[in-house]
Amino acid sequence: MNFLVDLIKGVFVGIANVIPGVSGGTMAVSFGIYDKLLNAISSLLKSFKKSFLTLLPIILGMVIGIVGFTYIIPWLLANFPFATSCAFTGLIIGGIPAILRSLKDGWQSEEKKSLLVNILVFLILLAVAMAMVFLNGDSESGIALTASAGMIVKIFFMGIIASATMVIPGVSGSLVLMILGYYFGVINSVKQFVEALRTLNLQGMLNQLFILIPFAIGCVLGIFFISKLISYLLKHFASATFSGIFALVASSPISIFYKVNQEYSMNGTSVVSIIVGVVLLVACVALTLFMEKLGAPESTVSKS
Repeated sequence: MNFLVDLIKGVFVGIANVIPGVSGGTMAVSFGIYDKLLNAISSLLKSFKKSFLTLLPIILGMVIGIVGFTYIIPWLLANFPFATSCAFTGLIIGGIPAILRSLKDGWQSEEKKSLLVNILVFLILLAVAMAMVFLNGDSESGIALTASAGMIVKIFFMGIIASATMVIPGVSGSLVLMILGYYFGVINSVKQFVEALRTLNLQGMLNQLFILIPFAIGCVLGIFFISKLISYLLKHFASATFSGIFALVASSPISIFYKVNQEYSMNGTSVVSIIVGVVLLVACVALTLFMEKLGAPESTVSKS
């Protein structure tokens, strides 16, 4: 049962990573698997079997979410931008109580407390997140990915950058890729690989693997090292870290609506669409709360 629950949660995290402006880390926090994911990644070398079994359903779910929804999400956003944005906003809002509980636990567990530090961390990271939201991503479609030596090195580093930001709640890895100009290139490579696989086009699969494998290796390394950093911060500065996480998560709904409206205009949204969007928002808040309770996560303050 836990395997299936974590698999489903992983699917939502994977879907979030496909959408510019939506944070996979935020979704992991919302569904109560962030600390589990973080601890498993940072302990992978020390406790490989235990960490691997913990990560397996989540990673499988993420792969399903990323590959499956690479096609579905753009269609939903193109045809139902407001309702889709509301759904993801609901998923994020539903996770806020869990973040506030973690912030409270972190505060109570610390010997040295500083309200001023927590407030400053919150305000600084909120300002940084809001600045990222309004960065211009108009040039994202200009870079074509080819299997050249130079591009392979670049895409490797893009994987590191994107995955590192995916681990941080409130920061969208796909949005960072969009700003840097590689988002649609990576998405198209995934689509072309799946299409080549469907038609058993070995040459087509090989061409895309020369792009996707370096990107995937970069992602793994980025996730591993940033997880180590965040685990350290949670262990030694829990309340300040969760204050920062809360700031990043709080900015996510604005990021979602701004970026989606920029890419898929919401002008002329009908009354029916607004009603459907509000219903989806409420339903997704309830879903997040239910999934978080279903997973029964332990305290989110890292023990590693």
